[in-house]
Amino acid sequence: MTVDFFREEPTARSSWRLAVLMGANSRTYKFALGEALLGAAAEGRTDILLRDLARPYAMSLVEHLAQAPQASLRSVAGGTDFLTVAQEETEASIRLGAPSERLLAAAMKSMPEMVMQKFHNLRGNGGAEVPHRFYEVTGSSRERVVKLTDHLREVALSEQKLTLEAELTARWSIVETSFAAEVGRSLVEEGVAVDMTTLRITDKERRRSVAGVTEAVIGFQHGRCNICAQPLTPGADEVAVDHVFPYSFKRLLSGTKVDLDAIWNLAPAHRSCNGQKSNQPPSQGQLTRLALRNEAIMQSPHPLKRTLQLTLKAHGYSGGRVGDWWDFIKGVRSRLQ
Repeated sequence: MTVDFFREEPTARSSWRLAVLMGANSRTYKFALGEALLGAAAEGRTDILLRDLARPYAMSLVEHLAQAPQASLRSVAGGTDFLTVAQEETEASIRLGAPSERLLAAAMKSMPEMVMQKFHNLRGNGGAEVPHRFYEVTGSSRERVVKLTDHLREVALSEQKLTLEAELTARWSIVETSFAAEVGRSLVEEGVAVDMTTLRITDKERRRSVAGVTEAVIGFQHGRCNICAQPLTPGADEVAVDHVFPYSFKRLLSGTKVDLDAIWNLAPAHRSCNGQKSNQPPSQGQLTRLALRNEAIMQSPHPLKRTLQLTLKAHGYSGGRVGDWWDFIKGVRSRLQ
């Protein structure tokens, strides 16, 4: 399915989304690196010293560490583990407004050996990588240089720049929340819910707001409106969250387990498109895009994946077969005809 996601829109942005949204997450290093890379490339740079890239990378991690865990409890080795050093240096670095020398040295040592080797990897694909590369590490161990590719600058300077930044932030928050809830395993077992008054995704057990619905799912639909299929540009376009099967249809589904307020049926759209659609049934194109979007989310790690799996399982689907979403959505449509 990761191949299908890229084939749907074979661009550098899709490769970036494969890396950020669908890669495995035992730690949040990837998000800190992605944030630092976008910042450097947005300046139009073609290269950057590893030391200069390590500063925003390390600071992002310690700022997040001050609020939430950045790794699964089982994945931190202790001692010289980078997250252990970051935890110990958080207070000093935040006080300085810059990474301490110890933290910076640890970041510069660990980045090339860990996150920078794995950033392009596709999860569970036998060592395969995303179709576009965004950097190469060159130079000696004494002075490493990170060469930023044209593909990275294309992503960082695209009209979807703000959307991509928001997606990364939302994904980071979702992963942090799954780490924070690890003891009770609530997110892995129960998924997340949607607060329809705020259009925020929440942790069911702790009732904590995790991320906006739009920011959490828009990347899986390539940053496009689910109604007209044209790009959504925050700041330039007003964005709404569309009930693909309109909420007014709920009365027609009484007596069933179909929840129209769940993530599977919520899709970002232009506010103008959403207004024109109103409570009309979705077109075939909208349903196709919804199914593709949901199949893409199923390739992401917990808890969004788990949330959709639970929806399918409640209706007798395994949640693991490609095409389950097509069948489920067709089943809902048939009940409304």
